[in-house]
Parts: sequence; structure tokens; C-alpha cells
Amino acid sequence: MNRAHLASFLRTRREALRPEDVGLPRGPRRRTGGLRREEVAALSGMSTDYYTRLEQQRGPHPSEQMLAALARGLRLSLAERDHLFQLAGHAVPHRAVRADHVNPGMMRILDRLHDTPAQVVNHLGETLAQTAPAVALLGDETRHTGLARSAHHRWFTDPAARDRHPAPDHPLLSRLFVAHLHDAYTRDGGGSRTAAIVDDLLAASGEFAQLWREHPVPGGQCPPKHLLHPEVGPLELHCQTLVDPDRSQTLLVFTAVPGSESDERLRLLSVIGGQLV
Repeated sequence: MNRAHLASFLRTRREALRPEDVGLPRGPRRRTGGLRREEVAALSGMSTDYYTRLEQQRGPHPSEQMLAALARGLRLSLAERDHLFQLAGHAVPHRAVRADHVNPGMMRILDRLHDTPAQVVNHLGETLAQTAPAVALLGDETRHTGLARSAHHRWFTDPAARDRHPAPDHPLLSRLFVAHLHDAYTRDGGGSRTAAIVDDLLAASGEFAQLWREHPVPGGQCPPKHLLHPEVGPLELHCQTLVDPDRSQTLLVFTAVPGSESDERLRLLSVIGGQLV
């Protein structure tokens, strides 16, 4: 671990970011163009003291999880993220195994959707980042670990994953999740994280095994999403998608027809915010 170079790298990347780049207001009292240490710490999900000690060359040896959080908070490119890992004395993450790093361009778009339910997911259905309204709408989908990080896996193994979806929609959603996993498996092949999810589901779920043998193919559109929210009631939402082909990631944005009952409930939910989950 090169403490001096790590501290310098973090400082230069922090100072290069503008508040507008991460969806923060500039404010009248800001004297410098870069971000403050406490802002980077908040964006990275760590304490200000922890981050400050890293910049002052007296912090602990950061784990891979902390480095990944810093890379997201500082909106680093993949090359910059790899450099960060090397400075901290860690091996560069294997990009083909886990697509955890959100593309900076995708993050910039997500930052500007702070008042809209939106999230970035990878090709395995793993949620990488969410806006606060998305957390209020769907729950914190980034908290899961292991194979359960995949919404496709949770759908067939965790009964709670289906609670917010009307029962008549379950067969269609099951088929859609299997189709997406088939597509991912075709690209990633055996020995991949996708294969581990598929193998586990084949052993754990008869429903999944049956659908897997039918080899469904995913459609090109995100169908209307019907949700049963515990606080605001039923919602009918539409899903707009922005795909980043280089990273196998998709930005999902949930909207309702203007003036509809679902639109009013979605507005209410945005006011209540993350207090519901």
C-alpha cells in the first residue's frame, strides 16, 4: 500500500469533482470548486473521519469493499478504479466476473434523477445504485449479499421478493427472470457468476428448473410494472431503460401516466421518501 500516492490520488479526484457532477447544490459559501471531504465520505457510505485519515496518510488499510465504495463515490472510470486498487495494495478486480462498478456517465445521469425512482442494475439483476425514491418504492436492493444480490435469484428463493407484486403477474415475471438468466448464461458461460446462480436455482426451485428447460427468450421491452406498495397502495408504472452496452448495465427509470392515480401515489411516495423502508 502506497499511502502517499493513495492520499494524493484521492485528493486530486475529490478536487476535480464539482458538486453538480454528483447532484449536490453548490451553495453560496463554497470557496472551492471541488467536493468537501465530508461529501465524498457521504457519497461513499463511510465516515468523514475514515476518509479524512486516508487523505492524511494515516488511515487503515482499506478493504476491497471500501475501495469499491470510494470508486463509486468519486465517480472513477474503470481505469481509475483499477489504479486505486493497485495504490491500496489490492489486485485489480476481475471485470468479467462481477460488473459492480457503475460507469461514471451512468452515475452522472442517476445523480440528476434524485427526485425520481431510478436505479442501475447489471445483467444479473444485481442493483448497483438507487435513488432515494427508488429505495422508497422497491426497498434497498443494494443491501443483499452473495447470490441473493441478484433479483432473479431472490425471486425463486425468497418468498418476500414477490410480496410487492400482484399474484397474477408472478408467472410472467418468473418467465422474464429466467429469460434474462438464459441470456446472461449464454454470454458468460460455465464457471461464471451467472453459472453459479443458475446451478443453485436448478437445485433449489422446481419452478425455475421447469422454465429453464423451456428456454424462454427475453423481449426487447420492459413491461408495465404493477406494484402493491405497503404505504401508498397499488401502482401501475412504466419502465424506461437506458442501456450501457460496454458495461452490461441498465438504468431503469419508473414513471406513471401524468394525472393518473398511480401518478398521485408516486408523488406522495416521493414526499415520504426513504422513511418507508
